[in-house]
Amino acid sequence: MCLAIPGKVIEISEIDNVRMAKANFGGIVKQVCLQYTPEVVPGDYVLVHVGFALNKVDEAEAERTYKALEDLGQLDELNIPEFQEDSIKEKEKRKL
Repeated sequence: MCLAIPGKVIEISEIDNVRMAKANFGGIVKQVCLQYTPEVVPGDYVLVHVGFALNKVDEAEAERTYKALEDLGQLDELNIPEFQEDSIKEKEKRKL
């Protein structure tokens, strides 16, 4: 099943000419792409699917959606750490 998870935008930046944001998902902060939602500003809530903010939602809707997903046990994937090239390099150095 495909799910969009609500997150609160806490910071916006541009990486390689792509509008990106840090978004808070119930205490877990992930980077998301804002190319499809150019109107979003810090403090807004967005629905995110596979790293892309698909649309903006109000805070009440975000809370209802998050609570429903939490009740269904569908938030486990948020605990998976993001790819970090630096941590891979550190592991490679330890092998030497």
